[in-house]
Amino acid sequence: MSRPSAWRVLTDGNPQTSHADPYNGGMNIVSRVPARVVAGCMLLGWVGATVAGPFDDPFGTSGRIGPHAAGMVDPLGRDCPLPKGPLTLSSTVDLALCRNPVTRASWAAARQQAAALGSSESAWVPSLTASASDNWTDANAHTPSSTLAPRTIDAALNVSWTLYDFGGREARIASARALLDAAAGTAGAVAQSTVLQAVSGFYGVIAADATLEAARSSESAAAKSLEVARGRRDAGVATRADVLQAETAWGQAQLVRVQAEGAVAAARGSLAVTLGVAADTRLELDAMPVPADVPALTSRVDDLMREAVRQRPDLAAAYAQRDAAQADVRSARATGRPSITVGATRNHIEIAGFPNQNYGSLALGFTWPVFTGFGTTYGVHQAEAALAAREATAEQVRLQVSLDVWNAYSALGTASQQLRTSAALLASALENEQVALGRYQAGVGTINDVLTAQAALASSRQQRINAEEAWQVARAEVALSVGRLTSAEPLTDLGRSP
Repeated sequence: MSRPSAWRVLTDGNPQTSHADPYNGGMNIVSRVPARVVAGCMLLGWVGATVAGPFDDPFGTSGRIGPHAAGMVDPLGRDCPLPKGPLTLSSTVDLALCRNPVTRASWAAARQQAAALGSSESAWVPSLTASASDNWTDANAHTPSSTLAPRTIDAALNVSWTLYDFGGREARIASARALLDAAAGTAGAVAQSTVLQAVSGFYGVIAADATLEAARSSESAAAKSLEVARGRRDAGVATRADVLQAETAWGQAQLVRVQAEGAVAAARGSLAVTLGVAADTRLELDAMPVPADVPALTSRVDDLMREAVRQRPDLAAAYAQRDAAQADVRSARATGRPSITVGATRNHIEIAGFPNQNYGSLALGFTWPVFTGFGTTYGVHQAEAALAAREATAEQVRLQVSLDVWNAYSALGTASQQLRTSAALLASALENEQVALGRYQAGVGTINDVLTAQAALASSRQQRINAEEAWQVARAEVALSVGRLTSAEPLTDLGRSP
């Protein structure tokens, strides 16, 4: 008889690749799993999908992000189109919270940690695995009288469950839970920083537009002074020097206006990127004017500091990181302790020519790492050092929180005073410029008086613009320092006591 081919048609009529056995000179041919085994595995898979499908988050870990994220709304999966019409401060902040990539990345990191917590909590649940195999073995594949050897079918269902591990499982879950709180707090802190960027960018554009308008007014005033100087020169009552000084002032005013136009473009591009849109997106803003009577901040600084300790998300994240480190110490100590597990197995074996075997087993396991080469000892030391570092970090953040509140409180007080002073200064400079120009036209003043008054007016306008922007941003920084900047609303009630 001829030597058997390496390809053999099995009972289902499909050729299968055979692999020579180098130890016994035989040939092992692996076939498809029979239909009943395939159906059983598919049934188990369908059961698993049915159980897991409706419960995308069976432990509800993603729902623990919001309460620790300073009340922020998860932006992932939301549709955030640009609203029609001018953007108010509130709509600007909402758009930034929804579209800003940095904010979305921090929420994604929090979701990732929520999934890690769910993975840790799954240790409380038993694990179930299924396996199946179907084999034909030809022990005499190289002999003329070779025939298909017995067929073996093996199917098994295994259950494993850790009953007790002396605190290791609880410590790992506690660490994951604390890390989730830290990730959520970080997401809240990032979101509040995004709100501050949006507020700063919004009023930055408003200030840049106002600066450009002031530059145009100064340019127009300089052009008018030049026209008056030329008229007086033509009438023989002014010198060439007056005209040259007026032309110089006009050229400088033009340069300032060009620079202001560039600043407007930069401010608008920066705001657009903060809102998560392209820098060349055209944005129309609707700003509320600064009130004539600036509301005073009635809250005391020590009250604001206590409020900040209660609700600053970055401080909460630092404390959560410290709690996670404490849990890591307990987990490191538990690695040297025993664990108790229970397992069960159900097997079904079919061998051609032999009776079918159906049997089950139940096992109770006890594992104790008696000696690990001092790995457990150094693991504990490492965890304790990490705990000390995170405790120091938490204290550093707490001190920084107090400094943030102090600086923001002082800056707001200074900005409020500058706002009141700049209003009076602008009114005085405007009247002075009008008087100086009138005196020069009447022939009782000099061009130097006019140019000096116009320069003072331009400076006063810019100081007023800067004061308004600083006051708006300072209010936002106070709200941020106490952990209250979750939207534009805290900017309207900073005068109230917490």
